[in-house]
Amino acid sequence: MKSIEINGISKSFGKTKALSTVSLSVEEGELFGLIGPDGAGKSTLFNILVTLLNPDKGSAIIDNLDLLKDYKKIRKIIGYLPGQFSLYSNLTCYENLEFFATLYGESIEKNYELISPIWKHLEPFKDRRAANLSGGMKQKLSLCCALIHKPKILFLDEPTTGVDPVSRRELWDILKKLKDQNITVFVSTSYMDEATLCNRIALIQNGKILGSNTPQEIKNNFDGCIYAVQTNYIYQLLQYMRDYAVKDIYAAGQQVNIVLNNQTEVGQLDAFLDQSNIAIDKKQFIVPSIEDCFIQLLKDKNDTNGI
Repeated sequence: MKSIEINGISKSFGKTKALSTVSLSVEEGELFGLIGPDGAGKSTLFNILVTLLNPDKGSAIIDNLDLLKDYKKIRKIIGYLPGQFSLYSNLTCYENLEFFATLYGESIEKNYELISPIWKHLEPFKDRRAANLSGGMKQKLSLCCALIHKPKILFLDEPTTGVDPVSRRELWDILKKLKDQNITVFVSTSYMDEATLCNRIALIQNGKILGSNTPQEIKNNFDGCIYAVQTNYIYQLLQYMRDYAVKDIYAAGQQVNIVLNNQTEVGQLDAFLDQSNIAIDKKQFIVPSIEDCFIQLLKDKNDTNGI
């Protein structure tokens, strides 16, 4: 059963097209990730799905409710954690939690079991004002407030941005466990490494969906193979390779990723690299990452559009 079904949603702000005919579906109880860089359209889509914005075109069904006709009912069954901290800074942790429970006509005690794994980290600071919490603690408090009424669907817009690595890992552990409560989780992130923590993902750029599948299937569908060349002279290597015919080539951290059609082409490539005066530390085939797949899908989309 589908918790979220998005059909051809578009949204523009003046001459800027934030979303272009976006279509997606999220299954009930699924941890679904919307992956893309800043400015890709993630927050705009989330603001539409949580009924804060109306789309210019298209439609969406949220738990069998029409996005536009049933927006009041939708607000009662969803939880939302926006990209920026939006709780009441002058209230304590407990006061914030109590306020949001009352807002939905619930008591903290009724759904305490759901939030207890998160709240235990906040319990020692329950009388501290929200403004004085660390980034990771603020996110935990926001998550508690978003879950206190036990929503059917939880939307989290880039919840780990600016959060320390330990808190990031803790947050994802919590999100995985929400599936046991039959809560659908729709999360956006610009961190490509977090894509593998989701059941399924959609890659988005410039308001368009580049592809959607399980993280493993997206990797399996990578066209070609990647030969990673580690060197301290990345710019020089890219310049040297400028006229050598390969599927693609780009810098990735401290290495250059060269995309070949197949591994049989590596012999000729090695001979070409050996002719250079560039010091190379290591050469090896690597498994494509989600970021590699994103780069390829983006290039294919641009080629299709004639860019």
